[in-house]
Amino acid sequence: MGLNFSNPKPESLIAFLIRAVTKEDDIVLDCFMGSATTQAVALKMHRQFIGVEQLDYINTISVPRLQKVISGEQGGISKDVNWQGGGSFVYAELMEKNMGYLKDLEKATTIDELSSVYQRMKQGADYDFRVDLNKYENDPERKNMSFEEQKALLIKMLNKNQLYFNENNIDDTNVHELISDSDYQFNKSFYGKENA
Repeated sequence: MGLNFSNPKPESLIAFLIRAVTKEDDIVLDCFMGSATTQAVALKMHRQFIGVEQLDYINTISVPRLQKVISGEQGGISKDVNWQGGGSFVYAELMEKNMGYLKDLEKATTIDELSSVYQRMKQGADYDFRVDLNKYENDPERKNMSFEEQKALLIKMLNKNQLYFNENNIDDTNVHELISDSDYQFNKSFYGKENA
C-alpha cells in the first residue's frame, strides 16, 4: 500500500477498550481514522462507527482494509469473535471550498501560477476577516516579496474555517449548481432531510 504506520494499534487493544465502554450497536467515533483499525474492530464487534480522516490515503489504506473486513478477513481479533464477514459502511468526502485554492497555492511553483490562483480566489474564496483586497492589490511592497513570501501571504489570506462547504450551504443556488443531483439527494438522505 506504500504507507506504513509507525505505531499501528493492535486490534486486541482496541477490542478491549470498545468492550469496556460500549455494547453492541453503539456508535464508536474515531476522529483520526488512519489505517481504520478502530473501524475494523468496531465492525467485527457489531458496533456502528464514524471514522474521520483528512489525509489522502483513505482510498489506498482505510477503505480497502474495511472492504477486506467485510469480505471476512481473519486477522486481528477475527478468530476471537468468530468473525465471518459482513456489514457495510458509507464513505463520503467533504466538498472543498477554500481547500481547493489552498491546494493550488501549495502546488504553485511560479509567481504567474500564484497570480492565476489569486485571480480565481477573487471570484469565490472566503477570506480571513482581516484581509483588505484593495490594500493587497495596491501594495507596492508585494512585488518585492520573494515567491515563498507571496505564497505564504496568499495562504494566510484564506479563511481556514471555510476549507470545506458546510451542510447548511447545500441549498444555496450557487453551491447546488456545483454538485450532481445524486450528491444532493445523498446529502439530504444522510442528514435525514429527504423531505425538507
